[in-house]
Amino acid sequence: MRHISMVLLFTVISLTGFAQNKDAILGQWINSTKEAHIDVFKKGDKYFGKIVWLSANKDEKGIVKTDLKNPDAALRSRPILGMEILRDFVYDDGKWTDGKIYDPKSGKTYSCNMNIKENGDLNMRGYVGISLLGRTEVWKRVK
Repeated sequence: MRHISMVLLFTVISLTGFAQNKDAILGQWINSTKEAHIDVFKKGDKYFGKIVWLSANKDEKGIVKTDLKNPDAALRSRPILGMEILRDFVYDDGKWTDGKIYDPKSGKTYSCNMNIKENGDLNMRGYVGISLLGRTEVWKRVK
């Protein structure tokens, strides 16, 4: 009986650990160029991220930066600050997959997968088609 109790205890502890790991991505991250802070949050079972800080929110003329490169002309006047750039990520076996990342500098949207490295950094793998044809950036948690 004592053996069964120990197995149940370890099972509960293990499941609790997995539940916490699932949301380890939540919070603010600074991108690799240190130009933006992105707040990763959860809606239902999916993960999203929006820009909550920019090192330069205005251009050289003092005008608030907008989404000028967006292929949809109707969206070009929306401010970059507050823009949702990560969407629809799902947690699967230690990584967040099947999401999209939008790059306001180019106006392009890429498929994306994310995972947290052992040192706590966030690997962002944006790609077109297959993951091998892409680029990885490392984001750091905002302290």
